[in-house]
Amino acid sequence: MSLSEVFDPDILTLPLYDDAHRALAGEIGQWCGDRAEAWASPDTTDPAAVGRAMLTDLGRSGWLHHLDPDQPDSDMRALCLKRQALAYHEDLADFTYSIQELTAAAVSRHGTAEQRRRELPGLADGTRAGALALSEPGAGSDLAAAVLEATPEGDGFVLNGTKTWIAQGDIADVCIVLARTGDGPGPLGLTTFVVDGHAPGLKAEPIGAIAPRSWAELTFTDVRVGPEAVLGERGQGLVVALDTLERARTTVAGAALGFARRAFRLARGHARTRRAYGGRLADLQLVRSSLARMDVKLSAAALLTARAALATDLGHDHAKHASTAKLYATEAAGEIVDSAVQIFGAAGLVAGSPMERLYRQVRSLRIYEGSSEVIEMTIADAL
Repeated sequence: MSLSEVFDPDILTLPLYDDAHRALAGEIGQWCGDRAEAWASPDTTDPAAVGRAMLTDLGRSGWLHHLDPDQPDSDMRALCLKRQALAYHEDLADFTYSIQELTAAAVSRHGTAEQRRRELPGLADGTRAGALALSEPGAGSDLAAAVLEATPEGDGFVLNGTKTWIAQGDIADVCIVLARTGDGPGPLGLTTFVVDGHAPGLKAEPIGAIAPRSWAELTFTDVRVGPEAVLGERGQGLVVALDTLERARTTVAGAALGFARRAFRLARGHARTRRAYGGRLADLQLVRSSLARMDVKLSAAALLTARAALATDLGHDHAKHASTAKLYATEAAGEIVDSAVQIFGAAGLVAGSPMERLYRQVRSLRIYEGSSEVIEMTIADAL
């Protein structure tokens, strides 16, 4: 597999990246390419089991080792490159990788030394699955409306309520849970907790989705946790949650690039070989125009993603850049995949085909880590 299949080499050579990033791109691209044949026909009957196997492989191969506090950290540009390669090749590999990153980021950025020592090594070697339990049936994007209760009892808390659309919730060994401790009105009354995914009273019910992934609804019934479970400061749970999601937005843009670039390459290859109207599809002006628009969107998304990642790595104010990259890249990915299906025609609608899978897989990117509408409001507030 050539590097140019997954990445735009012209963008990788820009000063936005350094030699270490270019080497990483080659390594993760090759690692994924070695698994391409096995991933070509994924088993979608049990996404939780597939996700667990993916997690084991990612951990064993060292792609999560930077999550261990005793190992060198990974910068944002590297995270985006890894997600781009994983998403290009296999949705569940990217999905699993991203949720481990989210969970570990919450602990590493806001946890105590003991919490980091206890939770991060298992997340880093792939032996423990993480989950970020924020959304509720009545509180999706509006996290401040969360109502799951954490009632003080002795020096600990008792959790009761429901979380939904929790990625990896059905295989999670550790959950980062946003709960209401009542320390103040609205967002001031929220606290995050590190909760054992197998704690008594915690039940996970898998949720089916249009793209097979490990989603679950979590029900907490008198789940008891000690004072050591509080992540960050009591009453600052929304700060922890938003900080974690905000930093992840740039990596979502990286994943969107992977999905979109795969769709573009498939559509371009099909147009070059499909005979139509006495020639090739690629000779038709409207098809050529569609491919050109797709290429422009890919370039713009890649540059916006690199800018946001670099701003984060340099310690600059990156919130607006991250939101801009996430909004543009995910919306563009949806448009590119849709245009690719149009070029394939009926062949792009065949169940289980790469194009059909991409069409289902890319849709959720415009919702999680902040829906496009919420992201637009975030950008507007920063103007």
